[in-house]
Amino acid sequence: MTDPQTNDLRAAARELHDAGLCVLPIKADGSKAPTVRSWTQYKLERSTPADHDSWFGGDRPAGIAVVYGAVSGNVEMLEFEGLAIREGLLDEATEIMEASGLGDAWAQVLTGWATESPSGGRHFRIRVEGADVPGNTKLASRLAREDEYTEEERQRLREKPNTRIVRVLIETRGQGGYGLVEPSGGSVHASGRPYVRLKGGPATIPTLDVDTWQAIRDVCRMLDDLPKAESPKTGPRPQPPLPDGGRRPGEDFEDRADWADILRGVFRPLVTRGSTTYWGWADGVGGVKATTGRDPERDRLWVFATGSVLEADTLYTKFGAYAALEHGGNFKAAAAALRREGYGVEPPRRRLSAVPAQHFADGSSALDPDHAPDPQEEGFEGGPQLRAVSGRPELDITNEADGIDGVLQLMADGRLPDLYKRAGGPCWVYRDENHDPVVQQLGTDNLRAYLADHVNSYVLKRNPVTERLEEERELLMPKSCSTILGRKDWPLPPLRGVVTSPVIRPDGSLLEAPGYDRATGLYLEPRVPLRRLQPQVTHDSLARAKDIVLGQVLADFPWVAASDRANYLGALLTPILRAYFQGPTQMVAITATAAGSGKTLLKDIFKYCYGTADTAWPENDTELRKSITTQLYGTGSPVVVFDNLPNGFVLKTPILSALLTGEHWGDRILGSTGKVTMRNDRLWLVTGNALRTGGDNGRRVLWVKLDPDCPDPDQRDGFRIGDLRPWLRTNASTLVAALVTLVRAWLAAGAPTIRVRKGDYSEWASMMAGLLDFLGVDGWMADSADARNQDDELQEWAMFLEMWRETYGSEPLTTGALIKGLPNHVPRKGDEPPSANQLGIWLKARQGRYFGTHKVVMVVDSHRKQNLWRVEVHADRGTGGHES
Repeated sequence: MTDPQTNDLRAAARELHDAGLCVLPIKADGSKAPTVRSWTQYKLERSTPADHDSWFGGDRPAGIAVVYGAVSGNVEMLEFEGLAIREGLLDEATEIMEASGLGDAWAQVLTGWATESPSGGRHFRIRVEGADVPGNTKLASRLAREDEYTEEERQRLREKPNTRIVRVLIETRGQGGYGLVEPSGGSVHASGRPYVRLKGGPATIPTLDVDTWQAIRDVCRMLDDLPKAESPKTGPRPQPPLPDGGRRPGEDFEDRADWADILRGVFRPLVTRGSTTYWGWADGVGGVKATTGRDPERDRLWVFATGSVLEADTLYTKFGAYAALEHGGNFKAAAAALRREGYGVEPPRRRLSAVPAQHFADGSSALDPDHAPDPQEEGFEGGPQLRAVSGRPELDITNEADGIDGVLQLMADGRLPDLYKRAGGPCWVYRDENHDPVVQQLGTDNLRAYLADHVNSYVLKRNPVTERLEEERELLMPKSCSTILGRKDWPLPPLRGVVTSPVIRPDGSLLEAPGYDRATGLYLEPRVPLRRLQPQVTHDSLARAKDIVLGQVLADFPWVAASDRANYLGALLTPILRAYFQGPTQMVAITATAAGSGKTLLKDIFKYCYGTADTAWPENDTELRKSITTQLYGTGSPVVVFDNLPNGFVLKTPILSALLTGEHWGDRILGSTGKVTMRNDRLWLVTGNALRTGGDNGRRVLWVKLDPDCPDPDQRDGFRIGDLRPWLRTNASTLVAALVTLVRAWLAAGAPTIRVRKGDYSEWASMMAGLLDFLGVDGWMADSADARNQDDELQEWAMFLEMWRETYGSEPLTTGALIKGLPNHVPRKGDEPPSANQLGIWLKARQGRYFGTHKVVMVVDSHRKQNLWRVEVHADRGTGGHES
């Protein structure tokens, strides 16, 4: 090929030297290597005209090159390879430069000194101002296509199949590098074609500041087409497809989101060529900083610039860019936010295993779910009644607050069976090993155990592999249970008491269905299988019931008087009527003259019919209070028995006085700082031989006295029903049905009452008087005088006041005179007589109170500055007249 250009290399060297460039001679063998043996010195020292004369003299064929960098005045060469030119990269770069505000600077580059290489490439030179020129740099490349492979490359691939064959598209020659220039030609280049000057020359190299030149370099770098590895920091790791058509939010976002929305406020689009969009800063400063869509198959963001949260020279997916910009690179938080915005398709949730739709309960223990009466069991007038309980509800407790609200809502909806509330909080009822009902106040562990049995609670967890929301069985946390129990109220039905037999409601109707009764708040936990009662009480059923109770069960006890049988029957009927009346009841004291008289049998009738809570008499008042509180708070038995008190025991304690006159009992629960108030709805019963009362307890006790009037009373025989205990074990349900029938017959007759003036007990006493009169049982509370004789303190003070009145009349006396004048009659504490001060204290505590028909009155002696005492006698209780 003939080179049309002049081949005067010496003249070319002179031109280059005059422009401040360092020149090198190049071999004419197509190697592009310098002819000088060692040219590294020319990286630091510019060649001289003398060097040029020696290198380029004569007609020796040679080429000429320029060394770039500091030695040539900080000049750098930008090269677009012939392949890049043929593929339009120069035109694309020009369009991007103009769009990004670099058009003028780029025009200077294109026209300053442009050379066409033998392969059709373009060489442009720029003098950089403000920074050193970097070394040779490859700015843009792509993978070679198979049809472009050379034989050498094919052999390399055969040896190493994973080798990447790359074609450089754009590169630079900078510090330490050199490049051939025109008029090199002929055999200097392997093609035999020359380097041709297209524009300008060495004298017109443009000077650009370092920032502008860096922006131009960045645009060229954006034309790089080599595949880039995606960093785990800029996109989630590859994951398997979700099951059942599910799609992750990030995957959906990748398909649906637009880069303009993602990059708003950070980048603005400058120009789009084909699938590639070039982006600059949103504020318009500077040139191109990023590209998107360069790979049509993988639309990625490639950031070239620093200055944002996006890392430079890093490939971002749409999801990765969104996560970096909006959530600090936290893909989990980004996915959750996108899910809230509607991205992604949830795979079907994996549900918990199914549970039975419903079960049957008779109101038995939450701790004993298998306890239920046999539906086939026969009773007096029918079998037990079961009620259906809905299947276990499901509760999402992923969020603790929602879980607590959910439990409260289940309470309000009535979906938590056998759970109730009272003063101390939520509770349940169950039977202990003796088949007695127990009210269990719930603590944190109890509530958690209950919810474990009755609620399918779960948390939602997202499977990190399948992205499926999965319901995982989980119990409510202890702190959540504590929060629920710490409330001041709960949407639960109130438990006002436990009954163990059919009872009469306040409206006169019969409660006979086992379980909770909403009308009264009572929980019926039958002690014996309940017989189904007929709608109406007939004369025959009433007669049969009276025969069972009076003619058989109570017939052979050695009652001291008719009042003892009446008092006992009234006490035996009281649990059935307890919900029908208000106010307290007296304590029932079953006493006898000797052991073996039948006291325990009378107590056992209560046990077999209703169940009893038996407890020993405590050692002191403090323990007595604790015992009372425990019985009211923890047991469900309607009868509490202090059994087998010591012979001659005196019931004389203010704790008992307070209990027997109050409708409610308040106390601190053991192990707790809180105080609770409970309904005093129990029948209190004591047994013992020769029992007595003292203090204010005489009028608070209903006496049932036995006297077999024979030696060895336990050897008696010939009873109508033989041994009572085996009979009760077999026939307790019959006896309960008979007792209920007696009460129902009285109600059917209009529930007549007989007025009995009994202070706090008047309502109960009057009602029971009418009931026993209806049944033809005489003697109810007819032993009042005898009962007073059972009160040691009352007798002692009555005799003292009578002797005082008889001895001194109505004369006022000092306490000292009384002790000296009536030494054998003054009340004592132990064996010693009281002091004058002690007697004065006793008299003050009793002034105005009648002991029999006498009362003590204080007279103030203002002259002597002391208190005197005298006795007055009540003459006529009807008129209120007094004898003084």
